[in-house]
Amino acid sequence: QVQLVESGGGLVQPGGSLRLSCAASGSIVRIGTMGWYRQAPGKERELVAVIIDGGTTNYADSVKDRFTISRDIAKNTVNLRMNSLKPEDTAVYYCNVNVAIIGSFGRYSNYWGQGTQVTVSS
Repeated sequence: QVQLVESGGGLVQPGGSLRLSCAASGSIVRIGTMGWYRQAPGKERELVAVIIDGGTTNYADSVKDRFTISRDIAKNTVNLRMNSLKPEDTAVYYCNVNVAIIGSFGRYSNYWGQGTQVTVSS
């Protein structure tokens, strides 16, 4: 009922930048918290950044002052601008969104994107 399509991953050199985008579509009534998570090989999935309804943001300590999360409510999208990328940022990045769909009576459900690979290497 809800599809999340991510884009923007790729290969970048250390110190470079990338911008990830995630677009939500489907039977959407309202979108709540939107966020990005990542999972590196052999590690657990971890929170990178979230943005809630009112625009408040929260970041993992490892990405503070380098990454910026933003959302376009009209387009149902969430973006992640990543600057000063480091090799340790290499991971699959997943979009995560809380959505109230038609017929849910305002109850939110959680959805994940398919993931996009970010590789930081020289």
